[in-house]
Amino acid sequence: MTSPQKRLLVIKLGALGDFIQSLGPMAAIRKHHEDTHITLLTTKPYENFARKSNYFDDIWIDKKPKTLNFTGWFNLRKRLINGNFSRIYDLQNNDRTSLYLRLFPQSKRPEWVGAARGASHRNNSPKRTQGTAFEGHKQTLALTGINNVTVDDMSWIKEDLSAFDIQPPFILLVPGCSPQHPQKRWPTEHYIETARALIDKGYQIVILGTETEKETTQTIKEACPKALDLTGKTSLFQIVTLAHKAYAAIGNDTGPMHMIGPTHCPSIVLFSSHGDPKKHAPNGNNVYTLQLDNLEDLPPQHILDQCHIIEQKTPTQESRLQQNKNI
Repeated sequence: MTSPQKRLLVIKLGALGDFIQSLGPMAAIRKHHEDTHITLLTTKPYENFARKSNYFDDIWIDKKPKTLNFTGWFNLRKRLINGNFSRIYDLQNNDRTSLYLRLFPQSKRPEWVGAARGASHRNNSPKRTQGTAFEGHKQTLALTGINNVTVDDMSWIKEDLSAFDIQPPFILLVPGCSPQHPQKRWPTEHYIETARALIDKGYQIVILGTETEKETTQTIKEACPKALDLTGKTSLFQIVTLAHKAYAAIGNDTGPMHMIGPTHCPSIVLFSSHGDPKKHAPNGNNVYTLQLDNLEDLPPQHILDQCHIIEQKTPTQESRLQQNKNI
């Protein structure tokens, strides 16, 4: 009689940048447990990303019951216990998921890998939170013998871009940011000056953003008629595919830059004093960060100088154009 297949659970609830930083650790867990049934507990916004990665055999959506939702907590507890997991990898590591550990009675508690008190493989080192979430996950997974953790470049995402009038070589512009953090935005007029200079050098500027950022992106488009404005027109997967084909990307400390950085696209990410690039910079071997307390004081020439450095490290425009001729 064959023994039942082992079952593991990975927990990652959000947010976008953190989820992207967790893809490499997720891939490493999958590789380390090739013959194991692995379930992901996540939230609805990341379900499609998780399915497309093929790192999981099953995906559960966490409805995150509120404090007094006793029925919700009871159902979650029952589901976790009945999952018969031998080990749980907590890639969220917050108060909520620490509480999930305590939902298990002591006699049925699986191995728990994370920062929660009571975890069998607990990472309580202060170094866990000194760098990016990705680096913290690497430290935690090492406690279980998973050491080959690399950045996931999301090359498994290949979306159709034929609906867009892309003209390589092109540079992505991400001038928006969360409405709650306007201080993290580089001024629109600086983006305009930079875009004009890059257009004059022969690059197509492709503007990315959401509908909530339309006022900013539309202003740039009006000042730079040759730019291609894709505000509100791209899916998350299309942003990744664009990044794989782009010559470079310039943007604020915001979610889309976390999707662009891991793709090897040379990425210039701008930080004010309200962000810490040591902890919050996107993953990637071609990510360059620039920081000033007040981004209004960061002149466009600094960005253009950085672009010039990137030009020395990337293929010529002609060879890049040849690579992307079937974009």
